[in-house]
Amino acid sequence: MLLKPQDLLVALKLVAIGSERWTYARLARELGLSASEAHAGVQRCLRSGLLLENGTADLSGEGARSELLGQDIHPVKQRRHRGLQANASGNPVRPHDRFLAEFVIHGARFVFVPDRMPMAVGVPTSHSAPAFAGVFAPGSNDYVWPHPNGQVRGLGIEPLHPNVPFAATSDARLYEMLALFDALRVGRARERGMAMDRLAAILDPNAPRSPKPAPKG
Repeated sequence: MLLKPQDLLVALKLVAIGSERWTYARLARELGLSASEAHAGVQRCLRSGLLLENGTADLSGEGARSELLGQDIHPVKQRRHRGLQANASGNPVRPHDRFLAEFVIHGARFVFVPDRMPMAVGVPTSHSAPAFAGVFAPGSNDYVWPHPNGQVRGLGIEPLHPNVPFAATSDARLYEMLALFDALRVGRARERGMAMDRLAAILDPNAPRSPKPAPKG
């Protein structure tokens, strides 16, 4: 089984939705996918460990990942996933904070490598996006997702999925995560470092944070 770009898009959308009630119809509508594509994306994320069934323990410690994935390799389990019903919390699955953060921050940029494109008008991303407002001054190396409705000119970068500009501009939380992910994919060292810290805080908010060194002088 291989993860597809839309699978990561679905997982990040579930982070953005948080504890709100969602349906596959809503995922499809807000991501520009079909309901079957949204459903298949959730199933692949479950099998890979990026999502958890609600009511499933968040395993930790040595061997936890293999134990979790072992729950999903049997056909009987896979058939049951297709009929998942929302539990008392309202949703059938939830993001696995630690595994999703590890994948997005340390692995996904090597799996979903972007193509660089010529100068274009589009939706700003990476350090040019609103998530970085006031941190990095706009410049000639601004990045955009080329899009006919865009209003910023910059260097084109292939989005994670063709529907990213549509999905991001209607969900500020999702937009922030996708732009930060692009900073990991195309940014310089300073931008990547900032993106790692901010994505970790969003995707795995309960993880212990290493104290930052005090500024010298």
